[in-house]
Amino acid sequence: MSTSSPPPAAPAPFCELCGLPVEPPTRQEGAHQEDRHDGGHAPASYLHSRCADLLQLEPPRFCAACGRRLKVQVSPMGWWASCSRHGVNGP
Repeated sequence: MSTSSPPPAAPAPFCELCGLPVEPPTRQEGAHQEDRHDGGHAPASYLHSRCADLLQLEPPRFCAACGRRLKVQVSPMGWWASCSRHGVNGP
C-alpha cells in the first residue's frame, strides 16, 4: 500500500509585502518577460528578493491569494493579519 502525499502548494500570485503580482506581465501585456524574469517562483527572481528579505522581519501587508490589503495587528508577543476574503493569517 502506498500513501499519497498532498499536492504541492501553488505559488502565491501576489507579493505579501508590496501587493504586486509575483509573476511579471506576459508579452501580451506589454512586458519583455525574458528581460525581467529568470523563471523562479515566489518570490520571483530579483523582482521581489528585497520583499522576501523584509518579510523575515515584519508581517505581511497584502494577501498572497488576492492582493487585498490586510488588517494587521502587531503586539510584543507576535502579530496576526486578516484578509476580508481569506480570513486570519499568523506567524
